[in-house]
Amino acid sequence: MDNQILITGGTGFIGQPLCQQLISKGYAPTVFSRQSTANVQALCGRVEVVGDLEQLRRHPGFDAVINLAGEGVADKRWSDSRKQQLRDSRIRLTNLLANVIRSWESHPRVLVSGSAVGFYGDQGRERVTEQTPPHDEFTHRMCRDWEQEALNLEADGVRVCLSRTGVVAGPDGGFLQRMLLPFRLGLGGRLGNGEQFMPWVHRDDVVAALIWMLETEKANGPYNVVSPNPVTNRQFTRCLAGVLGRPAIFPAPGPVLKLALGEMSRLLLTGQMAIPEKLEAEGFQFKYRDLSPALADSVRY
Repeated sequence: MDNQILITGGTGFIGQPLCQQLISKGYAPTVFSRQSTANVQALCGRVEVVGDLEQLRRHPGFDAVINLAGEGVADKRWSDSRKQQLRDSRIRLTNLLANVIRSWESHPRVLVSGSAVGFYGDQGRERVTEQTPPHDEFTHRMCRDWEQEALNLEADGVRVCLSRTGVVAGPDGGFLQRMLLPFRLGLGGRLGNGEQFMPWVHRDDVVAALIWMLETEKANGPYNVVSPNPVTNRQFTRCLAGVLGRPAIFPAPGPVLKLALGEMSRLLLTGQMAIPEKLEAEGFQFKYRDLSPALADSVRY
């Protein structure tokens, strides 16, 4: 069972490079995905593929589990049914995963489970650490319930780490993919008044942090997986425009975003000045601490 890792969300923007890094380090990942084996292996490398978690009931067990599954929170406008889909893709799946894990002959030594800085809700200009009380809103409640399903495994002797991830920048995908065309055309600009914080992080640092949680025996509980240097939306858009050599003079007014996106506009118009207090205190080293080199790497393809 040594080095056998089960991964949900392995074909995603973070999951693909994570699988490749784990393989290079000698791990043997099994990816839960409803895609074909050929597609998953084309994205993730030499991995085993399982199409239904129920197939793993009464399994001998895996050494570790990394749980990154969840539909894209900004992929569609938030209707009531869409919000339920977002919750189910995280909370119900993690509940099923935990129940399957309890059936194994041997429990994993660690579960690293996804979450987001949306756990804290809108925090304005307050500095946000893992100890900051949350603002009660949809993203908080979703992340809280998602985390709790993972934390329930602590009662079964599993070490649980929670990755409260920020806005992930990286090449060829993620949220930046949607921003690049208007910015390359010189049509980009701040969102709303631009003073809301964007707790960004480079994808390489997310992958490294997940592996650090996996391998660091003392690591447990929630971690803000964000750059040590958060920026406002105004600073972010100026930096992106500068990296691309374009102006950023076309702001998107808050009322227009609210009209177009409804409640989902809060993802763009509110934020958190989150910092990775626990990660840095416990010795994790960031590759990309500053935004400009992170964005330069992310748009170089």
